[in-house]
Amino acid sequence: MATKRLLRIPHLRHVLMLLAALCLVHLASAQSSEAGANAERPGLIFVDYRNMGNGPDGLALIDLDPESERFGEIVQNVEMGVGVLPHHLYFNHDQSRVYNTALGGAHLYEILLEYDRGGTPTITSVEPIDTGDNIVGEDLYFTRDGSRFYMTFLGGLGGDQGGSVGVFDARSNELITSIAASIPEDPASGQPFIMYPHGISANEDLGLLMVTSTIHPDLTTGVGNTVTTIDFETDEAIATHLVGASYDETTAPVEVLMLRDGLPPYALTTAMLGGDIWVAAYDENAQSYGEFQKAIEGDDFGVAWPLKLYIHTGRQDEAELYVSFASPGVVHVYGLENLPELTLKRTLPAAAGAHHLVFFTTASGREVMVVQNNLLNLDEFNEGSLMVVDIHTGEVLATLHLPAEHGLMPESIESAYGHGHDYRH
Repeated sequence: MATKRLLRIPHLRHVLMLLAALCLVHLASAQSSEAGANAERPGLIFVDYRNMGNGPDGLALIDLDPESERFGEIVQNVEMGVGVLPHHLYFNHDQSRVYNTALGGAHLYEILLEYDRGGTPTITSVEPIDTGDNIVGEDLYFTRDGSRFYMTFLGGLGGDQGGSVGVFDARSNELITSIAASIPEDPASGQPFIMYPHGISANEDLGLLMVTSTIHPDLTTGVGNTVTTIDFETDEAIATHLVGASYDETTAPVEVLMLRDGLPPYALTTAMLGGDIWVAAYDENAQSYGEFQKAIEGDDFGVAWPLKLYIHTGRQDEAELYVSFASPGVVHVYGLENLPELTLKRTLPAAAGAHHLVFFTTASGREVMVVQNNLLNLDEFNEGSLMVVDIHTGEVLATLHLPAEHGLMPESIESAYGHGHDYRH
C-alpha cells in the first residue's frame, strides 16, 4: 500500500502540472486572440457629417481601410445636434485630446475617448466648450509646450467685417482672450487687421502666427484677400499681407501653412477664389515675412478652388506638399526642393469638392490617403464620397458614397489614432 501511494503522488502531481500548463496555454491563446481582435486598425477614421435628412449632425467612426472586410462600416455614430455643422477635427500637439470646431452649435467641442487594450478608441461623450462671444469656429493651432491653443472665428464677434482669434488654456479649455483688429478705411494703409479669419498656422521658432482672411460666414457679405501675421509673445496683429494683384481683387485665401521642422521658413496660402497658390519668403534681417507671390497659377493646370495644404513624409523620407483642389476634384503633390518654386510631381484622383486628407499605411504596406470630397455641400462641390487612393500610383482602391449609403454628408476627416499627416497648420 505504501509503495502504491508513493507511485500515485508523483503521478497526481504530473497531472496537476499538465492541467495547469493547459490552462495557461488556453489563457494566453485567449489573450492573444483578444489582442488580435482589438489591434489598431489604421483605417479607422473620424468623420464629421451633416445629416441630409434634417436630423442631427454628428461624428462617426468609420472603417476606411481598403483591405478590411469591414470597409465602409460605421463603427460608432455620435449625434451632436441639429444645425451644429461640425467642421474640422484636431488632435492636440501631443495627441492626447481631440477637438471639433463647428460652424453652429457651441462652435467648439472636445471629443472624449476611451481606448480598448488594442488601442482602438470609443467616443464616450462630446463636450461643448465656451467660446465667449466668438462665433463660427474654423481652424485650431496647438502650441508645442501644450499650454495654449489658438482658434479662428470666421464670424468673430459679429458684424459685416468681423473676425477674431481666440486664445485658450489648453489644460482647462478656458478662453483666455480674443485677438481682434478692425479693418482700416484704407486696407492698403499698412495698418494690420483681422477679418473673416479661417486658416491658421505658426512657426514658433520665429515667434509668429498667421491667419487668412477668407469670406463672411453668409458667403455673400464680403470676401477677403489677405493674410495677417500675429506676434506670439504679445498676441497682437503686426502685419497684413495682400494675396492678389490689388486690394480690389477678392481671392479668399482659405488656408495658410508656415513651413517648419527643417524646411525653409516659407509661408504658403491657397487662394480659394483665385484658384492659385501663393508663397511668401521670410526675411531674416527684417525678422518678418515679405509679400506673397503667386507660385502656382491654377488655370495653367485646369484646376480651381484650392483648399487644404498638407505636409506628408512617406517611407522614402521625403517631405512633400499635398494640395486639394475642389474643382474638378484632384490632389496635387509638390516637391519642396526648389522653393519658392513648387514642382508638381504627380496628380492624384479625387472628386468634386476634394477637401480634407488623411494618410495611413495598410497591412500590406500600401501608403494611401483618404480624400473627403465635399465643400460645405455647395452645388458642384458636394460629391460626398470618401475615396482611398494609393499616394504613389494614384490607384483608387475603394470609395464610400456616404450620402447615398447612409444619408450623411462628410464635412471633414481625421485619423482615429492621431494626426493623419505630418502637419497641416
